Amino acid sequence: MEEKPSGWKTITMTRIKLLVEGQTEEVFVRELLQPHYARMGLYMTPIIVSTSPGYKGGMTSYAKVRPQIQRLCLQDPEAWITTMFDLYALPTDFPGKSLVVQGSGQQKAQYLELQMAADISLRNFLPYVQVHEFEALLFSQAEKFSEWTDNLNTVAGLVSVAKAHASPEDINDSPHTAPSKRVEAAIPAYQKTFHGPLIACEIGLDVMRGACPHFNEWLIRMESL
Repeated sequence: MEEKPSGWKTITMTRIKLLVEGQTEEVFVRELLQPHYARMGLYMTPIIVSTSPGYKGGMTSYAKVRPQIQRLCLQDPEAWITTMFDLYALPTDFPGKSLVVQGSGQQKAQYLELQMAADISLRNFLPYVQVHEFEALLFSQAEKFSEWTDNLNTVAGLVSVAKAHASPEDINDSPHTAPSKRVEAAIPAYQKTFHGPLIACEIGLDVMRGACPHFNEWLIRMESL
């Protein structure tokens, strides 16, 4: 048997499949999470949910997504299956949605994750609900929007929003003031699938997880696998 060179390390790869709502999250995982965690032995594969034959993206109902989660868990029991679903505008049939009580966005997300875990009830399922949506991560360092607009007042307004909240995850989920709605109102040219992942990469994972405790909690759980 051939001996391994001195100092040779064997890296055991843990596979994680991430079921995401759309292209924005898919690119975010591929461009930022995937290369970062590959160095740690975690291999991540983003998968966009299928809403109907021939169409991908968006979660119109949990009933359409549930079979996809179960199928991924059962088809590859040696892999971990996780999600990246926005708390904002979750479908009404999402487990526990009708029972969510008052609380912080993080508390609501944690409750819904527990409900989803109980509903799927498979050992290799690791649910995650993003508070309140992907754009919240960009408010971790809102100054980075300056690279995509010439209007400094616009950027100052977004920075002011970030400073008004203890965490970007506390920016509310109103149809008019959710994180993405604030960005779109300030920068009409903002394209979610294009600008979002680029700005996220410029901000960096360390800054985002330092500002967003629930997001950081999810990463810690994956790192412990």
